[in-house]
Amino acid sequence: MTSTFASTVLDPMALCRSLVKLRAVIPEDAFTAGILGSERVGNGVVINSDGLILTIGYLITEATDVWLKAHQGREVAGHALAYDHVTGFGLVLPLEKLALPPLSFGSSADLHAGNKGIVLSYPEFAKPQAVHILARREFAGAWEYLLDSAIFTVPAHSHWSGAALIDERGGLVGLGSLLVREIVAGDEMNANLFVPIDLLKPILDDLTTRGRATRQSRPWLGVYAVEVNGKVFVTGVAEGSPAQLADIREGDLISHVADLEVGSLSEFYRRLWALGPASTGVPLRILRGGTYLTFNVRSVDRTDLLKRPQGH
Repeated sequence: MTSTFASTVLDPMALCRSLVKLRAVIPEDAFTAGILGSERVGNGVVINSDGLILTIGYLITEATDVWLKAHQGREVAGHALAYDHVTGFGLVLPLEKLALPPLSFGSSADLHAGNKGIVLSYPEFAKPQAVHILARREFAGAWEYLLDSAIFTVPAHSHWSGAALIDERGGLVGLGSLLVREIVAGDEMNANLFVPIDLLKPILDDLTTRGRATRQSRPWLGVYAVEVNGKVFVTGVAEGSPAQLADIREGDLISHVADLEVGSLSEFYRRLWALGPASTGVPLRILRGGTYLTFNVRSVDRTDLLKRPQGH
């Protein structure tokens, strides 16, 4: 459905001209192919006059080919310019001029629960959809990912990956990342998680010029984990990761990082990242089968395990 609250101010269908269909091809032997697939399709958002495309980074991780398609246009090649693992944002540079209007940035800091917005996707995916902000809160992902103030919206959009969340003034305030389950008025329902656009603003220049943000690389273990009743359990480990090499196993309970107790997924990540940069040794205390075990896992920079984009 189209927006009703801003129909006299905004033209959502006109704003959709800034959205492209993004298709990425990933080698079968890529580190992320088994989890994310070897062909990924989602949305991209034009964010400047040069045609720079903002998307959600998991769509383009390890991509050898990226294709962009404007509404009723032909596909053009793109170059996967950057993927920031901390925020989840990715950038693609079109290799031919798209001549599409960019969306301007709004302020995600001004978004609060109850505010209204519009979710935009590539027009052939779905029409603009009116939503409201369900919550602003911390989100800890199972794959060593943490957002301090993620944006949760309802109703859920059918093509959320890389979709644009627009505020009442027409500004881009969030980028679609996930379909999640939320409790609304006592009932469980689908919702979307958007990454706040304010996280992009301080790193955009670095991403466009250097391909990565100027910050210390976080230590990465390759653990997939879940929080249950104040305890953190390992649900899997990435193949070839430091966790697998150290013999961390599915079902392990992570009780301590160094000498600090862990009671939540976000606490686990913050204690891990506080130890130092990637390559830091990470002391873990783990409960397995009623016995406490101690491991010292040599962390890595996760980008070192990924295939690099091909030059164009």
